[in-house]
Amino acid sequence: MFTTLYEDLLAGDAKLSLVGLGYVGMPIAVEFAKHVPVIGFDINEAKVEQYKQGHDSTNEVGDEALAHTTVDFTADPTRLEEARFHIVAVPTPVNQDKTPDLTPVIGASETLGKHLKPGSIVVYESTVYPGVTEDVCVPILERESGLRCGEDFKVGYSPERINPGDRVHTLTTIRKVVSGMDDESAELIRRVYDIVIAAGTFPVSTIKTAEAVKVVENSQRDINIAFMNELAMVFDRMGIDTSEVIEGMNTKWNALGFRPGLVGGHCIGVDPYYFTYEAEKLGYHSQIILSGRKVNDGMGGFVADAAIREMVQAGLAPAKSRVAVLGLTFKEDCPDVRNSKVDDILARLRQYGIAPQVCDPWADPADAKAAYGVDLVPMEELRDLDCLIVAVAHRQFRDMSSDDVKALFADKPDAEKVLVDVKSVLPKAEFAGYRYWRL
Repeated sequence: MFTTLYEDLLAGDAKLSLVGLGYVGMPIAVEFAKHVPVIGFDINEAKVEQYKQGHDSTNEVGDEALAHTTVDFTADPTRLEEARFHIVAVPTPVNQDKTPDLTPVIGASETLGKHLKPGSIVVYESTVYPGVTEDVCVPILERESGLRCGEDFKVGYSPERINPGDRVHTLTTIRKVVSGMDDESAELIRRVYDIVIAAGTFPVSTIKTAEAVKVVENSQRDINIAFMNELAMVFDRMGIDTSEVIEGMNTKWNALGFRPGLVGGHCIGVDPYYFTYEAEKLGYHSQIILSGRKVNDGMGGFVADAAIREMVQAGLAPAKSRVAVLGLTFKEDCPDVRNSKVDDILARLRQYGIAPQVCDPWADPADAKAAYGVDLVPMEELRDLDCLIVAVAHRQFRDMSSDDVKALFADKPDAEKVLVDVKSVLPKAEFAGYRYWRL
């Protein structure tokens, strides 16, 4: 029943479906569609309609590629009955109490289960803690479909590794970890992903191992960045320039290259909580991972406090100052505003009576308003500033000349102008007379 699925896909006699068409799912659908028939399903009808019209709101593949793709985009779940190889790529956020929110993956499993046909393979890419695929998703698929896992359908897991906004490390150039519930499913899943992954696949022995790979690789990055953030906070008290220290450190061959920064988004800012949640259920309380998360979750407030301190030392009254923040998305050159730590900066500024203007040429104004209640301001409307916070290193901000930046400030002595360069993208020497601070 499963043995010919790979050949059937290549021959066009079977279809592949993508359940969830966000920053991860949509690019996968477009890439697979170059080789096999693909149905792209999402419950968001507006998003599906945008894709049909050739508009890529994620900016991951571009409007032209989307306009010419053969992906059959739909919001009709019954269309999933046409496919036999299904990839689930829905988001997995955390709740307010930092526990995993499995609502999207549970909902996707319920929808897919209602339309699952015998002889199908289901591969989950959503980031989850070890055990979710087999212990949470499989029972839902069986209940909704009336089919038996292992006999009528099989499952696997392949953690998504797409890096939003990255034009170098793309879907096809990142080696893909793959797994299946048994040898047959693992081999089939490997062969199917090898169709599109030029870098090749890396099979692991169990689904739980593959699930662990994802949460651990992001937890590792989170911890390393937390270390740099802690150093930045200490060096700030010592009056030492953290960037200069890092530049010196990086001259050694075994330096890791991490820098301090705001750690948000839907992966690094979330995945550690999935890992520690399952660990605590098993009786182990994290000694390192949660400490790193605590440090990183506090960086937005730390940056805002630094800006306020610099304003006071410049002789400004913060609540009466004109303050602008450049950037709202969770990372540079990416329109994704989910779990952006810039919001923590804005929240702290507001606590001091400051009403900051926010400019972000990448963020969708509707998304910014819905997520954070922010009305984005065009760059040309920023003027007469007392304090400028460069929070996200979008290329538009990196490309600004020193004169462009200086033109945003009010006409007054440089010593009364505050410039906070979170990502250290501006030439420090050019602003020697300013109250200049960088993380």
